[in-house]
Amino acid sequence: MEAIQVNVPRLHPLDDYLRTDRLPHTLCPGCGIGIALNAFLRAVSELVGEGKLDRKNVLFVGGIGCTARTSMYTMFDSAHVTHGRAIPFATGAKLANPNIIPVVFSGDGDLAGIGGNHLIHAARRNMDLLVVVINNMTYGLTGGQLSPTTPTGHYTTTTPYGNPERPFNLIPLVAAAGGNYVARASITQPEVMKSYFKKALLKEGFRLIEVVSTCPENYGRHLGYRSPSDFYLKIKGIVKMRSGVKPWDVKYDWNSEITIGEFVDRNEPGFSRLLHEQVRKVMAGEN
Repeated sequence: MEAIQVNVPRLHPLDDYLRTDRLPHTLCPGCGIGIALNAFLRAVSELVGEGKLDRKNVLFVGGIGCTARTSMYTMFDSAHVTHGRAIPFATGAKLANPNIIPVVFSGDGDLAGIGGNHLIHAARRNMDLLVVVINNMTYGLTGGQLSPTTPTGHYTTTTPYGNPERPFNLIPLVAAAGGNYVARASITQPEVMKSYFKKALLKEGFRLIEVVSTCPENYGRHLGYRSPSDFYLKIKGIVKMRSGVKPWDVKYDWNSEITIGEFVDRNEPGFSRLLHEQVRKVMAGEN
């Protein structure tokens, strides 16, 4: 009797990195966060396959917000912490266990707004963290309020007559503070983003990757984009990749260009290594 072949649905190649029992997720259709998370998980998977990374060493931390909720879906040791406090939580974890690789994955409101001071001082210390800022230019989870990265003149629920403020340009800010690696990517170029993640995961010291993303519901619609694809194409049109650009020349202008690329790539010793070496010397009675 001929054997009957049963076609078993193939699992997604990233299922091993996701808490699939918690799916479906809460992200809106057209949200760019999933693209960024996919690029990050593929970077981890490739590094694991190349024997360069032990996934058990990755600590995944998010604060509060749409992006931060991804910490509830990733199959790493993860923490979903209070608003603006993802960086100090990850800092404490790294100092307690220097073998881990803390990854802070959160939004512009959480990291540049409420947690902005932690961002600056972690870069100043060259703290051994990979910080991924998904910049959708708004507080997307709580209703579309003004964030530190909202472009000037844009409507938000807290600036109904247009944003009168100048936005943070995170690239020169973090570069000036002293980060080892500073880059900006876009969800419209996920392969480039993945390559940045792969490099940053293997470096020490402070690494920042800003990801220009979309929030079609609480931001794009406010700007008059009738569909997620229209908003995506707007982002695609204004991001421009540049090489050899100094951090302070990087543009963040909704009306002309948002520059993407790698702008700082240093190999200075991270704070964790320096601190533990100091502790070793003190314990050994060395001067």
